[in-house]
Amino acid sequence: MLSEFSLIDRFFARRASEVRIPDDGSLGIGDDCALLAPRPGELLAISTDMLVEGRHFFPDIAPHALGHKALAVNLSDLAAMGARPQAFTLAFALPQASEEWLAAFSDGLFELAERYGCDLIGGDTTAGPLNLCITVFGSVPPGQALRRDAAKAGDDIWISGTLGDARAGLGVLRGEWSADEKDAATFRRALERPEPRLMLGLALRGIAHAALDLSDGLAGDLLHILERSQVAAQVDVDAVPRSAALRRLSADVQRRCTLAGGDDYELCFTAPAAAREAVEAAGRQVEIPVTRIGTITPLKSATAKPAISWHDAAGTPLILTLQGFDHFHAD
Repeated sequence: MLSEFSLIDRFFARRASEVRIPDDGSLGIGDDCALLAPRPGELLAISTDMLVEGRHFFPDIAPHALGHKALAVNLSDLAAMGARPQAFTLAFALPQASEEWLAAFSDGLFELAERYGCDLIGGDTTAGPLNLCITVFGSVPPGQALRRDAAKAGDDIWISGTLGDARAGLGVLRGEWSADEKDAATFRRALERPEPRLMLGLALRGIAHAALDLSDGLAGDLLHILERSQVAAQVDVDAVPRSAALRRLSADVQRRCTLAGGDDYELCFTAPAAAREAVEAAGRQVEIPVTRIGTITPLKSATAKPAISWHDAAGTPLILTLQGFDHFHAD
């Protein structure tokens, strides 16, 4: 039977030790603390995310997919800041130490980590209900971070990729709606294997003003930018990009998934109208589609609160009651 330390050594420490150790005094797994030096002339960007079984993923998720997603959601935060990944820590509770499960989970984790040069430098393990917590470290030059408080009136609002497939997958798994086998597989892959838009985040440095990743839904997440920047927004709901699979669902389900669904991990960012060609060129450079969906507007008065005004492609105002994902309330 695996002990805590044999588990760490077999499935995590040995894989972590295969990466190149930089000659800057850094120290990875094996001591009481890791030592991490930011890249010369850059700031550390740090983010933590927790995934809890039954809240953020289903018990039957494949462990390889779970390893991928656990790191992907953290790398997505770095992407939203325009930061380059450097290292991460992993803390998790396991109901049992299954060698088969751990092998698949660590493979999914390290395949993504190695793709983006992000080294595992420490963490913790214990017994308990399945719970994963990753802290990721990256770096970004001063003045180039894509902060939430930097949106300006007149900015365009952009979305990377497509929205709604992950929420559609959740709906299929819950039995809220149905899809054919091919579309259902597309939706489930979006839910369980999100792709962090790291290269796009780097390409948008010096072009975009504000950005975040869409983890809790467009309606809720865009509002975070508006509140931090003290501005408002107008959004064309028909312009929000969606996949061919999602377009085969009803219009009501499409709108629910694209505007209020979570787990997309696409970037939502603002950029000046004069930068439209530069934004599109950045998307082409990293082979990630980008779509303009609206405009940042000034607040109507000194007492007005940041809010989103929704309209359709014809410009007709829409009255929508939308709410992003809340970690303490059911969707």
